[in-house]
Amino acid sequence: MKTLLILIILPFAAMLMSCEQEATAPKPLQYSRSAPATQQVVYRFAVHPLYNPQKLSQAYQPLIDHINQLVPEIKLELEASRNYQAYEQKFQSSEPAFLLPNPWQTLQAMKKGYRVIAMAGDAEDFKGIFIVRKDSGIKKPADLKGKLVTYPSHTALAAAIMPQYYLHNNGININKDIENRYVGSQESSIMNVYLGSSVAGATWPPPWRLFQKDYPKEAAQLEQIWETPPLMNNSVMVHEDVPKDIQSRVANILTGLGNSAESKSILANMETARFHAATDASYDRVRQYIKAFEKEVRLVESK
Repeated sequence: MKTLLILIILPFAAMLMSCEQEATAPKPLQYSRSAPATQQVVYRFAVHPLYNPQKLSQAYQPLIDHINQLVPEIKLELEASRNYQAYEQKFQSSEPAFLLPNPWQTLQAMKKGYRVIAMAGDAEDFKGIFIVRKDSGIKKPADLKGKLVTYPSHTALAAAIMPQYYLHNNGININKDIENRYVGSQESSIMNVYLGSSVAGATWPPPWRLFQKDYPKEAAQLEQIWETPPLMNNSVMVHEDVPKDIQSRVANILTGLGNSAESKSILANMETARFHAATDASYDRVRQYIKAFEKEVRLVESK
């Protein structure tokens, strides 16, 4: 009888253990091609090298924080680049979701699936300027012949292309009459002049204003001597893969800046008067400008 009872209990116990193991066994991982609807999406916001990375963060992080607060479904992360070429490689690879490129870079990014959603700043503020030492003796473009001029990059529209076109239109063959040196950043272009490494440095108004604030002693020994006519300002672009609703909301936030004390502070921090509504078509005049420059002066992508 005892043996019979054991024979009955053992299979039953085994069945219970099996059920318990099945109940506690971990479920296999579930894979999906898309993130859960509740998961925050991270997008990179890459700004071209207006300043060095530290200053770029100080200038633009408040804007990023503001957008993140108003569009909680996404998280924008500010991204700096060591120079123009590193920045251009990023959008050529369609890596960042959002861009703030110069107008020439804007035309290139359009070929990689980006579209314009705003213009950053007034068009009147987008112009090339020349900085010289006050004791340089430079008075007219002809005084630059045989001398060294610095620029941030050969693809910097306001701080290289437009100044070189200005010199061309004032009788300087920029390929023969002067030495052109591309030094990587706006600040470096100015600082080369202060240190006497170059006789003139090209930049544009926002970096020059910031240099005067950050380095008043050095800036007091420098002066702006010439300026070019203005063109379109930098754009804000978004990749076509970003949902249309997010694109529209970010564009509306940008063009709405300046309507509160907080957003006015954000604009002032970036040395930007306002953001204007803009589209790809807004930059057609830049395309015509570049076409004329390349015909008369040099190829943009050739140093």
